[in-house]
Amino acid sequence: MAAPQEAGFRFDNSWARSLPGSFLPLPPDAAPQPQIVVLNHALAAELGLDADVLAANPGWFAGGSLPPGAEPIALAYAGHQFGGFSPQLGDGRAHLLGEFIGPDGARRDLQLKGSGRTPFSRGGDGKAALGPMLREYLISEAMAALGVPTTRSLAVALTGEDIWREAGRLPGAVVARVAASHIRVGSFQFFAARGEVEKLRALAEYAIARHDPDLAGQDGRYLAFLDRVIDRQARLIAHWMGLGFVHGVMNTDNMALSGETIDYGPCAFMEGYAPGTVFSSIDRQGRYAYANQPLILGWNLARLAEALLPLMGEDQEAAVAVLNTALGGIAGRYREAWVALMRAKLGLAGADAGDGDLADALLVAMAGQGADWTLTFRRLADAAAGDDSSLRPLFADFTAMAEWLPRWRARLAPEAAVLMRAVNPAVIPRNHLVEAALTAAQEDGDIAPFRALLAEVTDPYRDGAREPFSLPAPQGFGDYITFCGT
Repeated sequence: MAAPQEAGFRFDNSWARSLPGSFLPLPPDAAPQPQIVVLNHALAAELGLDADVLAANPGWFAGGSLPPGAEPIALAYAGHQFGGFSPQLGDGRAHLLGEFIGPDGARRDLQLKGSGRTPFSRGGDGKAALGPMLREYLISEAMAALGVPTTRSLAVALTGEDIWREAGRLPGAVVARVAASHIRVGSFQFFAARGEVEKLRALAEYAIARHDPDLAGQDGRYLAFLDRVIDRQARLIAHWMGLGFVHGVMNTDNMALSGETIDYGPCAFMEGYAPGTVFSSIDRQGRYAYANQPLILGWNLARLAEALLPLMGEDQEAAVAVLNTALGGIAGRYREAWVALMRAKLGLAGADAGDGDLADALLVAMAGQGADWTLTFRRLADAAAGDDSSLRPLFADFTAMAEWLPRWRARLAPEAAVLMRAVNPAVIPRNHLVEAALTAAQEDGDIAPFRALLAEVTDPYRDGAREPFSLPAPQGFGDYITFCGT
């Protein structure tokens, strides 16, 4: 067996070197009986890591031992949670082991989640159950396969200890998360709330060097950096909306400046199209409902702009005006990204000024009909060739859709059906299947349903018979409620 140092990690822990005051050095809890439940061999290969060595070192992923070169820290950050500001949040159950350089030269974070209490735990036990950690693995890998910028999961490991939740005693587990970085809007809010301008400036310079190095040293770089973040986030949320994905907890501490989807807690995919769809058990007012996600995009970025204000020069009145101008363009930039995405999903030829109205009209035709979001777009590929027989059963009343179809067909590109099947998935992580797989793993120790579902959702565009993975929840499944996993 290869020696541990041959796993391939090339750690270079720049956060710990560069940003004092933004973290606490702290090791993860030791796991009494670490055991890898699922290891991402494909991601390991992409990152230049030896999967055999990883598999032989389960303590690296469950706690108790560290990969060579790791320097674990718990990050500090603030955040608006459901609109209320908390000046100190931080990693209450996570440890950033460090950053490693992949074969492509890219720097990535390796973080354990569910790895024990930290000073930021706010009364929690710092642990996680197997089900939520498998959820993060499953949904993040599905999102990666769907082409959505996202953190990735390298492994899920059992710790060998039980934890207690409302459901009772559950097996403890840790997920190993790989991210372009864990710099969040809340990271900037942490220093801004304390008036620590030089630390705020150091964080901004670090973020620019890490994610937009071409801006380093330029005049006006902080405004330019905000512009880049706006662009990344507008395109990300457009991706979510195009897939019917509901993040569920779009707090400012869950918005990564890299433009990756981060923190898969009470998330889920919408089935029947309903703009007000909410899955999170704690989102009682619908703040983070499906249709509100573009609005929260702008709200969160406004909080980032506020945090950046002390860096924008002595003339704060002028700085506010400049930042407001940048923020005022968010809705238009999101709309542009969303319309471009919908053009692809609808197989449209070229670009026409009326394409946004055409996409809006489709949503009007779908509203209130119970039409499955994913299947509607997939079956529109059949309708592009004139056969709408598979589309009709999705609608309670097909009248409005029948009126929309000729208008849409007039805009279709050649080979539209082929193009549409390449961007509209046949399979997403259906909520009833996710729950069944997680329950089997967590309660029965049966990982087979999870692996079967994982194989399907990471090959989302393949044609052919995909039942039962391609079908909505059966009648009687009821309203789907998700929990944050803490």
